Amino acid sequence: MFYMQRRIIHIDMDAFFAAVEEKKNPALTGKPVVIGGGGNPNKRGVVSTANYEARKYGIHSAMPLRTAYKLCPHATFLPVDFESYRYASQEFKSVLLTITPIMENAGIDEAFLDASEVSETSEIIASKIKTGIKERTGLTCSIGIAPNKLLAKIASDLRKPDGLTILNKTDTESQLWPLPIRKLYGIGPKPEEHLKNISIETIGQLASLPLEKLIEYFGNSYGQYLYDASRGIDDSPLITHWEPKSISREITFQEDVRNWQVIARTLAELTKEVVADMQDSGYQAKTVAIKIRFGDFQTLTRAKTMTGYTDSAEEIRKAAFACLKRVELKKRVRLIGVRATNLEKAQQ
Repeated sequence: MFYMQRRIIHIDMDAFFAAVEEKKNPALTGKPVVIGGGGNPNKRGVVSTANYEARKYGIHSAMPLRTAYKLCPHATFLPVDFESYRYASQEFKSVLLTITPIMENAGIDEAFLDASEVSETSEIIASKIKTGIKERTGLTCSIGIAPNKLLAKIASDLRKPDGLTILNKTDTESQLWPLPIRKLYGIGPKPEEHLKNISIETIGQLASLPLEKLIEYFGNSYGQYLYDASRGIDDSPLITHWEPKSISREITFQEDVRNWQVIARTLAELTKEVVADMQDSGYQAKTVAIKIRFGDFQTLTRAKTMTGYTDSAEEIRKAAFACLKRVELKKRVRLIGVRATNLEKAQQ
């Protein structure tokens, strides 16, 4: 007999990058570990992830590495090793596909499953996932199970690391409403600040606001979303096939650059990487854009739309340099990026 109610599972790997590093080097276990940039906290870069020991010192993702070093100078700082993380990601997701083929790849360290038609109980499914991932990768994950994606994602965050939380529709008042509003997916710093200014601190308080008020404060679309989400309502489907909107690469220089040859060489290298990514994934682009950020953080973008779709390295490089010619390089450059957009699948 199939499980009839919609049942969505969110799997979130615990401190994924750091956990992979600890698996490679067990001597790191139990010590604060910070992953980011080139692994040198005295140079530019941001924290990609920190393990739970490092988080106790207030370190979090997107924090400058230099700030993280001030908070915990005795932490181990390591460079990002995307190849290792991608491999571990593929491994744990292969375990998930043994449960059901209906999977949304939500990021390198997370995924959603639709287990509505899997006959086992939620507890048995969760046990199979945890055991399978542990045996395959040596890593742990936290799991949320609920009637929709919104609640499943919230649930997976409630007991970390290595947790399991099962939410039903009847748990909205007791489990969802006491949580701070920031726990609601889609509420960033600005909406959070606005809500706190009108004395809304919890999801339950948000749910007490009438729809008209939310639309007045946030507009039709976002107001309706907050009204539904605060009540645990979410009908969004799992996206099992995803088409990219753009393919891009960018780099922040360790020191601001004024030398045109260095800027041009870097642009050429980034363009080459973008073209390789396009060819690997089978896409062609019609528009190429570059981004330049100066030392004073002024950021400019320039774009060129070509006559047709292409994955030619020469054509895309020419378009990128045509964009560069439209930028006055009178100041030192902090960051440069290339983006291929307006994509379509290459003809086979």
